[in-house]
Amino acid sequence: MKRIGILAVIGLALVLGVSLAPNASAGATVIRTASFWGDGVLWGSVVTPAALPSSAPASSFDKFFVTTNTNNPMGQAPVAEAAPGNPSYNGGRWATHTVTWTAAAFAAHGTVPVLTSSADVMFHAGLGHLTVVQGSPAGGPPAYFECPLIRASA
Repeated sequence: MKRIGILAVIGLALVLGVSLAPNASAGATVIRTASFWGDGVLWGSVVTPAALPSSAPASSFDKFFVTTNTNNPMGQAPVAEAAPGNPSYNGGRWATHTVTWTAAAFAAHGTVPVLTSSADVMFHAGLGHLTVVQGSPAGGPPAYFECPLIRASA
């Protein structure tokens, strides 16, 4: 079971395209590059080998938005619903949501904007530019996992 958790962590890191470095804490890996958007700030993380059960209270998770398509030359890092300093931040417990830009978004924007906060995601979803579905895209992170956000190294 521990081996599956470690493989999930490695898979998450590969999907996000980040560099990893071991941490002194057993079983944890520090993502030292800025790899996640949260409240308009880029964050790194400590990836733990823990996939969490979906039976935990929904209020104990923040949404983790993974975009499946973009035409922005800057790409799109995953977006956290809340980050450290936000009173709603749950310490890095995530429920993954798949985000897909619609044809209407490409027609309205040409090059779609980079989403940097949950407010951006909700704004564009409200305009019909995004579909947001709970669950992870194929090859994405676990549906429920733990990954606290930390300041990214420069």
